[in-house]
Amino acid sequence: MTANTLDSTAGWYSNPAARSWRTQPLGSTTHEFHHSLPDYMPTPLSSVPEAAAVLKVGAVFVKDESQRLGLPAFKILGASYAISRALSARLGAPDVALALDELRDRLGADSALSLAAATDGNHGRAVAQVAKLIGLPATIYVPAGVSQAAKDAIVSEGATLVVLSVPYDDVVQHAKNVSGDDVVLIQDTSWSGYEDIPQWIVDGYDTMFAEIDEQLRDAGVERLDLVVAPSGVGSFAQAAVVHYRSTERTPSVLSVEPDTASSVTTSLRAGRITPVSTAATVMTGLNCGSVSEIAWPVLQAGLDASVTVTDSEALMAVRDLASLGVDSDPCGASTLAGARAVLTDPARRAALGLSDDAVVVLLSTEGRAANPKGF
Repeated sequence: MTANTLDSTAGWYSNPAARSWRTQPLGSTTHEFHHSLPDYMPTPLSSVPEAAAVLKVGAVFVKDESQRLGLPAFKILGASYAISRALSARLGAPDVALALDELRDRLGADSALSLAAATDGNHGRAVAQVAKLIGLPATIYVPAGVSQAAKDAIVSEGATLVVLSVPYDDVVQHAKNVSGDDVVLIQDTSWSGYEDIPQWIVDGYDTMFAEIDEQLRDAGVERLDLVVAPSGVGSFAQAAVVHYRSTERTPSVLSVEPDTASSVTTSLRAGRITPVSTAATVMTGLNCGSVSEIAWPVLQAGLDASVTVTDSEALMAVRDLASLGVDSDPCGASTLAGARAVLTDPARRAALGLSDDAVVVLLSTEGRAANPKGF
């Protein structure tokens, strides 16, 4: 691995007051639901001392989401929980997440319901797989730039695929327009009047952080100084902030996004949600032009920092992680690229107060099978 140093004023935002912001813990409901899923098991948390040496910290761990419940990405955690909550409410159980087999039995073979989602790959495939497990049809909308392999993977789950020649944010708008009544939209971004399902998706991600807490304890690691999360619409970063501002661990949380889709960093710098134009990036799943409305107040109050990275930096991180035995695509590896952009820059590092013995967790949200483009 090699180090690089970036201009500390470009593509960067920090909030010194973030760690003092606190919120209420979510509880164990999501963890209990995920434990009921077929073949559930925690994903690995791997120590990578080579990365720690380059970043000049005490330890670096990578949460490897390249295999999560049969899919090559973390998205099924949010999709499965949100689908269960949404359908449980329709079945008269608004405050619980019924197990998938119970949902299937109670919906029956003649249900008029179907699921829909807009996606740039992994979220849509997760929605499609859960729909198949509970016996409902699903329609998944994607922008034309999504790889053929990702499109094929969605179809392999039994979903109807609709390809639209518009940017991702316009695909979301289209899915919104054609959903309603018996078509249940399962979307990971929010807008006025559509908050419950995106919030349940965010809640579903908490299982990953609960696993990390337990895995660090099992490894005898008592401290945690920095957690690095990739950011598209901001929902996953929101989940990280909520978890670490409601537990005994209060690390800094850093979000990472492409420099060609810097909606989180741009909005934080502006002090309001500020949509940005996007361009093609190898970090396909992070190519989002606007921040989710329910994520925004959490990110503004509790996110310590946000940084942008280039495609070349993300690809270098893919290769570095591969050399360390970690399967990560550019979205997942963006966290290493982001950590490098911050920890090798003295001003950015000082802004987060990170010492030479700091413990860092990188959230590698998907493997290369989720974004197969030959890197």
